Amino acid sequence: MSWLLLLAPAAVIVAEADVVRDEPPPHGAIGMSTAYRISDKVPNRTMEFRRRVLHPGAAIGAHPIDHDEVYYVLSGEGEVISDGKTSKVGPGMAAYFYAGDNVGIRQLGSEPLNLIISYPLKHPDP
Repeated sequence: MSWLLLLAPAAVIVAEADVVRDEPPPHGAIGMSTAYRISDKVPNRTMEFRRRVLHPGAAIGAHPIDHDEVYYVLSGEGEVISDGKTSKVGPGMAAYFYAGDNVGIRQLGSEPLNLIISYPLKHPDP
């Protein structure tokens, strides 16, 4: 048995009901979204996972990112913006953005855009 397995923290399972809340999308965009911030309940994490539901007409405004980021589409349709270029995304698709990109996403159509957004967390140097 590997020593790494013995030292690894146990998995943390988070129920959506424990962390869901309605809030405006970040970065000054329009509409409302549902935030599901898994990491609020996970100590010593290395990744951030957020579920965002963008209701019709909602968007996360374009903003610079300082880390790689993935937007995975669970349902609905949207349009991602990366440094002025747009691409449509739908269920089962993912958009991978690189550190330094200026990114955003907006909901399209009548069905809410349901996303999981993930990125690595930066930890302060010891």
